[in-house]
Amino acid sequence: MSKIGTLNEKALHASLKEWVAQPGDQFEVKVDGFFIDIVQGDLLIEIQTGSFASIKAKLKKLLRSHRVHLVYPVAREKWIVKLAPDGSSQISTRKSPKRGRVEELFGEMVSFPQLLAHPNFSIEVVLTKEEELRQFHKNKNWRRKGWGIVERRLLEVVDQVVFDNPADWLSLLPKDMGEFTVKDMSKKMGLRKRLAQKMAYCLRKADVIDLIGKEGHANLYKVADT
Repeated sequence: MSKIGTLNEKALHASLKEWVAQPGDQFEVKVDGFFIDIVQGDLLIEIQTGSFASIKAKLKKLLRSHRVHLVYPVAREKWIVKLAPDGSSQISTRKSPKRGRVEELFGEMVSFPQLLAHPNFSIEVVLTKEEELRQFHKNKNWRRKGWGIVERRLLEVVDQVVFDNPADWLSLLPKDMGEFTVKDMSKKMGLRKRLAQKMAYCLRKADVIDLIGKEGHANLYKVADT
């Protein structure tokens, strides 16, 4: 790692900061009362590896007078590494069958969907290969039978998709959508229904798609007129 400040940072966050950085950037600069990961000229770059809800207030305040670029990693491929209780050694490693995709972003964007259309806001989804380190803690993380995530490590960046304006989000929708419901989105795009619902909600709030009525009990949408 270079001179980029990474004190108390998680491994994935620090690695992505190194990957994004360009010569002449400033790091951990305080702007309007908030520390910014990277200041690149007049652009503020924030790397968020966790919940977007925790940065909602920060982004809303910064966007009043600054351009903000948010970087969000999604694991295209992931290896799950289980550690010994003391963390000193690996017990097992296996590749997860799940493959991440750009649309997973909407699971977090529901925290501030209107920002998708904000003129000062842009977002970059970085598709990665990662290691997810887990450690056993009795009586915790019951969903994973006691195995909790302690760290994520970047192995490789395999792709990136940047969204600068509302029109960019249309690239995610099939060109032949016409009028559609969430069920149609789920089927045509191969998305879980819950994720398709969140995507439709965000795109509607950003005026990328319009609610035009009902089809039975389901909301009916179409791409907004430009």
